[in-house]
Parts: sequence; structure tokens; C-alpha cells
Amino acid sequence: MEQNYNITLLAFDYGIKNIGVAVGQSIIGIAHTLKFIKNKKSGVINWDILYNLINEWNPKKIIVGLPLQMDGSQQYITILTKKFAYYIEKEFNINVELHDERLSTVEAKYLLFKYGGCKILKKNNINSLSASIILQSWFEKNK
Repeated sequence: MEQNYNITLLAFDYGIKNIGVAVGQSIIGIAHTLKFIKNKKSGVINWDILYNLINEWNPKKIIVGLPLQMDGSQQYITILTKKFAYYIEKEFNINVELHDERLSTVEAKYLLFKYGGCKILKKNNINSLSASIILQSWFEKNK
């Protein structure tokens, strides 16, 4: 990524029930959480909300967290996440990059508990903060 080129990126933390969302600008390299997307039912993506989100932010690149086991092996959710990334890339003609998300959920839970206690430790908060952590990690890797 060119240092002087400013692009908008969206990041997704795909989940069967919810999809965490974050946005950031390459020029400042800081991720911000957005409202999560609640799937219509288990595993059925709410494409209307996703369309609106992509049209609103007009990202030039999308980062999707790739859930791997700690040893780097795939799991069932890894396959679903890859399909999600593939569909986004084909449907919106936007470059999608998978980014290792190991421990992003653990970090999100830790931060939420640290700064808000049990009251703020809800799944929907965890999803979008995880997306933000994924995007921030991508920025750090691509400085």
C-alpha cells in the first residue's frame, strides 16, 4: 500500500449469528468500530445491510478476519469465512484480503471487560471490536 495514498477500508469479523464491522483510512491507519450486522438467521447473511454499508463507506479494500486454530489449521468457520470473503469480492468487485484473526476475540473481550466491566461484555460489542482489532492489526502489518 502506498504511504501517501488514502483509501477507505472496511473490516469484517464474520460470525454465523453476527458480523462485526470496522472502518479505517489508510492515511491515518486507525480502525473504528461500526454497528455489527445481525444475520437474518444462523448463517444467512443480511445482504441488504451489507449492501448499504458498502455503498455508504465505498471502501477500496475489505479485510476479513480469517479464523484459524492456534496451530494454523482450519476449522469449519474458516471455510464459511472464506466463502463470505469470496462472495463479497465477486458481488461488489472490491479487493478482499483475508487477515489472520487469531486471538482478536480474546483481546476484544479483555478490553471490553477492562474498560466497561461485565455490563459491556456482550457478543455484539465483541464482534465489532474484534473487527476493529483485525483492521488495526492489518494496518500495523502493512505500514
